[in-house]
Amino acid sequence: MYEKLKYWLVLSRVPGVGTRTFLHLLEQHSPEQLYSESTAALSALGLKSAIIQAIKNPDWTTIDYDIEWLAQENNGVITFNDVNYPSQLKEISDPPPLLFTRGNPELLALPQIAIVGSRNPSSVGIETAFSFAKELSQYGFVITSGLALGIDGASHRGSLAVQGYTIAVAGTGLDRVYPARHKELAIEIIKTGLMVSEFPPGTTAKSNHFPRRNRIISGLCQGLLVVEAAIQSGSLITAKMALDQNREVFAIPGSIHNPLARGCNALIREGAKLVETTQDILEELNVVYQQDNEIQPPDMQSKLDLEQQTLLNRVMFSPTSIDFLVENSDLSIESISSMLLILELQGYLEAIAGGCYMRIK
Repeated sequence: MYEKLKYWLVLSRVPGVGTRTFLHLLEQHSPEQLYSESTAALSALGLKSAIIQAIKNPDWTTIDYDIEWLAQENNGVITFNDVNYPSQLKEISDPPPLLFTRGNPELLALPQIAIVGSRNPSSVGIETAFSFAKELSQYGFVITSGLALGIDGASHRGSLAVQGYTIAVAGTGLDRVYPARHKELAIEIIKTGLMVSEFPPGTTAKSNHFPRRNRIISGLCQGLLVVEAAIQSGSLITAKMALDQNREVFAIPGSIHNPLARGCNALIREGAKLVETTQDILEELNVVYQQDNEIQPPDMQSKLDLEQQTLLNRVMFSPTSIDFLVENSDLSIESISSMLLILELQGYLEAIAGGCYMRIK
């Protein structure tokens, strides 16, 4: 069963053979043929001596470990030449030669929306990612993300909350979970969704793995949504990869005073589509949906009494001080402080540095 596959595993573990070299070699020989070639023939292909020696003398103990892992329930691997290799991913400039999987690999053939963002988002960012993932799942999209803390985790959970399908692209081997805090989430994803990685079993987390993982996230999807991202962030790198791959890029706008909104605002200036509702994404992707089922933003202010609503209307979508609220209302500072706490707990406001508040809904 694994006789030919084991040579793919050998080549994937050869130091110095990256994605481009692997794919270049595939144009001329199968991995099995490369193993059978003479040293002179391999040298004629331009391969260095160390690479040739690694191909001719593989570490079979490691390959046996890979095969033992593949033999376990729900585990698998898809090679670049496999008919089940995702067609979307083949379009990118450096598709991974191998995709290791845990869960249901058939999901790779379904339409996907990627959702990415900060590992340290605001509570609003978490709620936004969760809600968009949930609603997009209800319209039939697979939600794809990177299993990271923050926005990634919220996106996976939003899909799972409505029995949707979600794919987690890992930056490690799939015999481990990174970050460890998402072990339980990974277990839930594998039950009905999919975990995927280009890295073989046993591969630990390294900083250079995550940009490589990100190109797979964007490569698998039809469109990518950035929820919260600072100017210098991995999410912006992923978004730029998506643009290079001719994917649709969407971004949630935010206050100019919020560092986590600056990355999204920058993307919008550069051509990403500003989105406020799920319909903005559906329309851009020409998804047909029933007008009667249109998802409307909730009428949140109807739940507030008159004083609370009046106070909320005076809090801006930028830092607003309590002194400003006292000066512009007939309420005491004690009453304002009490109502601000209630409004914060209900998710309308967020307390920020300097004793200020900022409206978020």
